[in-house]
Amino acid sequence: MTEDPGAGESRAERLLRIGRPPVNRPELRRKVLWIGVWLVFLSSPVNDLLSGNHTTGATVAGWLGLIGFVGVYLSLVFRNLGKTYSGGFVVGLVVALGVLASVLSLAFGGAWLGLYCYVSVACGSVLPMKAAYGAIPATTGLLLLVGSRVDLETAENLSLLVLLIGFAMTGVSQMVRTTVELRRARATVAQLAANEERLRLARDLHDLLGHSLSLITLKSELAGRMLPGHPDKAAQQVADIEQVSRQALVDVREAVSGYRRPRLPAELAGAQVALTAAGVVAEVPADPDLTDVPEESEAALAWALREAITNVVRHSGAQKCTIEVLRRQTLDGPVLELSVEDDGSGGGSGSGGGFGNGLTGLTERLEQAGGTLEAGRVRHGFRLVARVPVVVGGT
Repeated sequence: MTEDPGAGESRAERLLRIGRPPVNRPELRRKVLWIGVWLVFLSSPVNDLLSGNHTTGATVAGWLGLIGFVGVYLSLVFRNLGKTYSGGFVVGLVVALGVLASVLSLAFGGAWLGLYCYVSVACGSVLPMKAAYGAIPATTGLLLLVGSRVDLETAENLSLLVLLIGFAMTGVSQMVRTTVELRRARATVAQLAANEERLRLARDLHDLLGHSLSLITLKSELAGRMLPGHPDKAAQQVADIEQVSRQALVDVREAVSGYRRPRLPAELAGAQVALTAAGVVAEVPADPDLTDVPEESEAALAWALREAITNVVRHSGAQKCTIEVLRRQTLDGPVLELSVEDDGSGGGSGSGGGFGNGLTGLTERLEQAGGTLEAGRVRHGFRLVARVPVVVGGT
């Protein structure tokens, strides 16, 4: 079972791969363009440097400071957007960004106060949510403090923008982180679904092949014993082996395709044939009442019957096996009960007698249908009881 990795992504997310590092050059260019377009607000500092109002040394220092500021900003936002951040390194870069904005604004005047917008964006983008909620107002306060020395009116005009753009970026950052978490959750769900499908297939193949191969083994032994003196009977057993093997192939194909839903009447008939071939006296109900029994519940009982008969034939050494299908009223409501009891001395799920793969898988299958399984030794043999709920009135 696979899932399209692009399913559920918007066109913008597919173009930018929100929360993911770039994986190729076109994606790198798109991310750079997406982040770099906001650098247009650096026009005021650039115009100030190009105006010729500063000495050559101050202009060079201004360009170096501006380049350093942009480098720190891009390293924060471009490299870290979409992750959960902590540690002194990131905090140190944010502090360095604030220090550069303050030094440049104090040195060159009010045209540089717009740098605090980028400091606020960085705080909202890369800091954890609680830290960002404190850092953004602190950046606004720093803007007003520095602005009071160089250009208070400009600082006051920018203060609301710095505050709002920072908190807006916390929302964007949270959206990106949520997108990453949802993507991971979707991948986890796909993996769990694949694991469940493999488990279902393993259960089905165990039940199908265990039953069919046991019957083929029995009939092969019978054919071998009959061959010298009763070739006609041996030929009949060989024909039965061919029929069972063909049906097993069909069942395996259906199980792999996920379409198989065994029917309880068919399994009862098959149980009669298997037990008789094994020399076990069988008492099998002819026509069980399946009214108001959901298909899933009936299929679970059918699997239970198949597993029980396989264990009787392979492990029990029984002389007699009794199968009952009864309706009972329990404290949890009406149920349909399947009982398989033999008088053998073997275990119910293998030579060890404990809950092996077959009964463990059967328990899981019944639980999915809302049913229960009981299996264990009784006074004169082994008994398996499977119960599934009955939907009264078909509702």
